[in-house]
Amino acid sequence: MSKTRHVSETPATQLLRRHRVAFGEHPYEYVEHGGTGESARQLGVDEHIVVKTLVMEDEHAKPLIVLMHGDRTVSTKNLARQIGAKRVEPCKPDVANRHSGYLVGGTSPFGTRKAMPVYVESTVLALPTIYLNGGRRGYLVSLDPAVLTALLGAKPVQCASVE
Repeated sequence: MSKTRHVSETPATQLLRRHRVAFGEHPYEYVEHGGTGESARQLGVDEHIVVKTLVMEDEHAKPLIVLMHGDRTVSTKNLARQIGAKRVEPCKPDVANRHSGYLVGGTSPFGTRKAMPVYVESTVLALPTIYLNGGRRGYLVSLDPAVLTALLGAKPVQCASVE
């Protein structure tokens, strides 16, 4: 069987194409709970440039998206302080799925069901290229991180902590 396989359009890739954003497509074999470490290993890239899309909520259960380096975790205390929230915590998987319209493990910040504020770890924006989820499990897209601010209005924050 051929290693390359056609990946059908997702709401994320439809949005990127509609806005004429150049992006690479990178299918890989999805592994349950493999996370960014697994996708980085399979694609032969540094986990630091694989960006995870995390759906979180504030104390009012208002959803938000945080984009973080694959090899870092989010300090929810620092994030809450920077965005003026009392607290921020990850959504439960079924709640995250409902907000984003994607399955956890396949969440893209592009083409979400619900419009949510997007926050990005500021150092992500300094990278030449990033890999992030293209809207389904086992599928990353590579693109210029400037797209995050241009297309999503992502606000830079400093909330990374080393795992």
